[in-house]
Amino acid sequence: MTLAPNDALRLSNAPAVYPAFFNAVFAGMPAEQAHHVGFSMIKATEKSGVSAGLRAALRPKADVATTVMGLNFPSPFGLAAGFDKQGIGTAALADLGFGHIEVGTITGQAQPGNPEPRLFRLVEDEGLINRMGFNNDGAEAVAPRLAATRRRLTRRYGRTRPVLGVNIGKTKVVELDDAVEDYVVSTRLLARHADYLVVNVSSPNTPGLRQLQQIESLAPLLETVQYHADRSTGRRVPLAVKIAPDLADDDVSAVAAMAQELGLAGVIATNTTISREGLVTDIETVESFGAGGVSGKPVRQRSLEVLDLLRAELDTDTAVISVGGVTDGADVIERLRRGADLVQGYTAFLYQGPFWAGRINRDLHRNLRAWK
Repeated sequence: MTLAPNDALRLSNAPAVYPAFFNAVFAGMPAEQAHHVGFSMIKATEKSGVSAGLRAALRPKADVATTVMGLNFPSPFGLAAGFDKQGIGTAALADLGFGHIEVGTITGQAQPGNPEPRLFRLVEDEGLINRMGFNNDGAEAVAPRLAATRRRLTRRYGRTRPVLGVNIGKTKVVELDDAVEDYVVSTRLLARHADYLVVNVSSPNTPGLRQLQQIESLAPLLETVQYHADRSTGRRVPLAVKIAPDLADDDVSAVAAMAQELGLAGVIATNTTISREGLVTDIETVESFGAGGVSGKPVRQRSLEVLDLLRAELDTDTAVISVGGVTDGADVIERLRRGADLVQGYTAFLYQGPFWAGRINRDLHRNLRAWK
C-alpha cells in the first residue's frame, strides 16, 4: 500500500480532518491507551510503506535547515522526549517531518513506571497531566534500537537526516547519592548512538529527582556525564540539561552560568510544571487526576519567560531549546525570534495529529524572513 505525496499534502492541508478523527476514535479511550493506539498506527504506516508518501510531503524544505550544537538539523522544530520513550518508532516519527526526535527518558535500569492510570487529558486547556515515572526498558535494551534507527535514517535521508537526541534520567530505585553512577550507566550505553545527549533532572514524577537541579549536585553530574560520553565515543558529544519551569528566576540564571562554565552545548527549557494555576478545566476534575506534571498550553507563558531569561544570560555558543505549550507555526517562529535555537513540541501532537510537524515546516518556509 502506498500514499502519493500529493494526497498526503492535501490531507496535511486540511487541519479540520484530525479533530473529527480524534473525537471519533480517541476521545473515549483512556489517554495512555489512545497514545499506544496512535503510536501503533504511526509505526504501521512505516511498516506498510505508506509513510514514504508522508516523508516526501512533510519533509522540511532545505531553506529551513539550521546548524545548532555543531549538528545539522533539517528543521528547527522537533519532537520532545516523552513520546517515544523506548526508541521503538523513531524512524516512523521522522517520516512526519520532525527535524529532530528526542528519545526517552531512558534510565540505567528497566522500570515499569508509576501505576496506571498515569496520563490524563486537559482538553479545555489543550494540556496533559502525566505521572508516567520514566517507564522504559532500560539503557541496555534501548541501545541496539537506537543503533538500528541511526542506520535506517541515514539510508533514507543521507546527510540531511533528522537528528537523534537521547534523554537520560535516574532510575527510581537508585538513591540520590548513587545517581551519578546511574546516569553514567546510561551514558556509556547510549552516547555512541546519540547525536546529542540530554540529562533530565526536572521531571516531577521521580521522587527527589528535582533536587539534582541544585547547582552543587548538577555541576558534578553534568561534568561526569560529559566525560564518559566523550570517552565512550571518542568525540565531543553535545550535552544539554533539561530544566523545570518551576525554578525561580535566580536559579535559572545560576543554571545558565553553570552551563557556560562547563561548556554545555545547550539548555532545554522547560519540562512539565507542578503548578495548577490558570487552568480552565474545573478544579474538581483536576484534583481527581492526582499528582503529575502539567504540559501543553498551561506551561506556555512560563516557558517563554525562561527562554527570555536564558537567552539574556547565555552567549550564542550555548543553545537554548524551547519547549512547553508549542501549538503551531506561529509559536515556533515566536520562540525563534526570541532567541531559541531549536523548538520542541509534544502535547499538541496528540491534539493536532500526524500532519502537525509538516504544517509547522511549511509555516517556517513561508515566513523565513520572520525568523532567519
